[in-house]
Amino acid sequence: MKEKLEKTNAMRTLDRLKIPYRAHCYGGEEALSGVEVARALGQDEKRVFKTLITEGKRGHYVFMIPAAEELDLKKAAQSAGEKALSMLKSRELLPLTGYVHGGCSPIGMKKPFPTVAHETAGDFEAILFSAGKIGWQIEASLADLQKAVPVQLADVIVDR
Repeated sequence: MKEKLEKTNAMRTLDRLKIPYRAHCYGGEEALSGVEVARALGQDEKRVFKTLITEGKRGHYVFMIPAAEELDLKKAAQSAGEKALSMLKSRELLPLTGYVHGGCSPIGMKKPFPTVAHETAGDFEAILFSAGKIGWQIEASLADLQKAVPVQLADVIVDR
């Protein structure tokens, strides 16, 4: 039996803007890694993006990177025009964004922050990212995501 869809702030924002999306449930109340989410949904981990929040001297920044990748803080800082960035402490996430660790969506935060997605987001017809609640993902095109949040593309992951 499929879990009943309770709209999240991210989904309500997309609905209000009349932006098409698909909601996916992967169940469970515990936060899974992005790779585990991709597996649970039967999706390519390159198409499932995790949302990370950083802070610098001038403010906070949102980064969306493929599930199996690691954010390169030097590249991220360069893309944000900062000398250095650090990851936001988990306890600061909810008061700042309105979202919890493992359920942070780039859409519908308490206030908008500059958002950068890894350049591979443009390689797919649609990408998946958190719907703003653990257990739920949103699938939307990059173009539609950019209608809700101004997203820039840049190479921000650690080279392998």
